[in-house]
Amino acid sequence: MVYSSSTVPKATVLIVDDEEDIRRLLTVVLNENNYDADACETGREAIEKSNEKFYDIALIDIFLSDMSGVELLTKMRKRKPRTRKIIITGNPSLQNAVEALNKGADAYLMKPLDIERMLATLEDQIKAQKEEREAAMESFAGGRLRGRLEILRESHI
Repeated sequence: MVYSSSTVPKATVLIVDDEEDIRRLLTVVLNENNYDADACETGREAIEKSNEKFYDIALIDIFLSDMSGVELLTKMRKRKPRTRKIIITGNPSLQNAVEALNKGADAYLMKPLDIERMLATLEDQIKAQKEEREAAMESFAGGRLRGRLEILRESHI
């Protein structure tokens, strides 16, 4: 897909939900709101897709047909630590929320999804991801510059 500067997507989003209607709805809503959205039905498919393409955000249903959303979250966290992970569920419970957040979920949303709240959460996650990336770049650049200064000092230049 080719984008002009005014249509560059805000972020890439992977939707992981075993309900086809949810996948279709979220794909349409996200694409209409300038996100590049892909969808899949199972955790296994999500892992395969995320190995082929980097996703800024993964929207993960807590109940999938082949594994729990928390299990997928854990696997993605190890393999794709920069991807922001948001758990979505139609069966909210304090236990599920605490477990998901303890396993590395960046946010937790309840179904039926409030579209405006979901979009605001995505924006918050994009901002947090950008801040993390900038901090990492500053740290890297600072380390490189410090290393060069030490080399210059050692060579008495």
